Amino acid sequence: MIRLEKRPQPSRVWSMATPLVAVLATMIAGGLLFAALGKDPVAAIRTIFWDPLFGEFAFYYRPQLLVKGAPLVLIAIGLSLGFRAGIWNIGAEGQGHHGRHLWRRGRPCLLPVGLVLIFPLMVVAGALGGWAWAMIPAVLKTRFGTNEILVSLMLVYVAEQFLASVSLGLLKNPEGFGFPGSRNLQSWDSAHNAELIAGTGMHWGVVAALIAVIFAYVLLNRHMLGYHIRLSGEAPRAARFAGVNPTRLVLFCLGTSGALAGLAGLFEVSGPSGQISIDFNVGYGFTAIIVAFLGRLHPVGILLACGLMALTYIGGDIAQSNMGLPSAAIQVFQGMLLFFLLAFDLLTNFRITLRMREVA
Repeated sequence: MIRLEKRPQPSRVWSMATPLVAVLATMIAGGLLFAALGKDPVAAIRTIFWDPLFGEFAFYYRPQLLVKGAPLVLIAIGLSLGFRAGIWNIGAEGQGHHGRHLWRRGRPCLLPVGLVLIFPLMVVAGALGGWAWAMIPAVLKTRFGTNEILVSLMLVYVAEQFLASVSLGLLKNPEGFGFPGSRNLQSWDSAHNAELIAGTGMHWGVVAALIAVIFAYVLLNRHMLGYHIRLSGEAPRAARFAGVNPTRLVLFCLGTSGALAGLAGLFEVSGPSGQISIDFNVGYGFTAIIVAFLGRLHPVGILLACGLMALTYIGGDIAQSNMGLPSAAIQVFQGMLLFFLLAFDLLTNFRITLRMREVA
């Protein structure tokens, strides 16, 4: 008989090894998936993980790692703070949508203050948009005891519909010949999140992501609020006896994650994407959940995990164009990573034992 026995203490070895084992298992299972689709599994895995870094056109793909990784870092850092405290924000995708379009509503009022201030005010408005959207599940949870998982998740679909509606109305480009979508910000220097160093992929979103990593590390390891966050997640009863204010913690964690998601959306729409469209849905908010757990909810681990996930984004695009792999197969491949991570994470707290079945 195969049984699971709880360990007296969580295994530090398995805690560190689980992400590596999960990546390896994902490669094996992904290879089997690609083989079932009639593709060379070795070539597919090499294309996803090797070609963006060392392939023939790696000079073009390497800067894209920063472009793809920066929004994931921002969102995953915000989510990790809540996850550590036992507060589950699943609606970062919708909060990012809200951060993308809020600044547009005040754009006519911002123009008189001077072109040089437009982008900084856009950043502030993007953060406020994500924060305001995250406050909906936060207030409902603290005042009425609702489940933040369901509320934040359902608000994603509300935000998607709202984003589609403003693409057809409020933010529609008057010079777009009737097609839905906003103006292209890449042609507007004062509002464009351009590269700081040409050819590197470094823009203000990357800078904000690095600042968020440093901020989160200092908060969790050097500040009383970070201690309250960790204590609430590890020992909720002890946190209550220690005087932790749960309402304040919920508002802070959800508000911070929403603001960072809004920033990620703002930097994305003002930089790489360039405009808001009716089907603007990059999925960073959901992918960041995988990144947060793959990085063990640690700021430095999240930074490394974002590099790996950005690699699968870019390598997946290459595999689609060069090998004809369907986009759904790449999404399944990325989802396998979270599946195996959660599966092998069981071994951190439990050990597998084999026992002979007793005969009556």
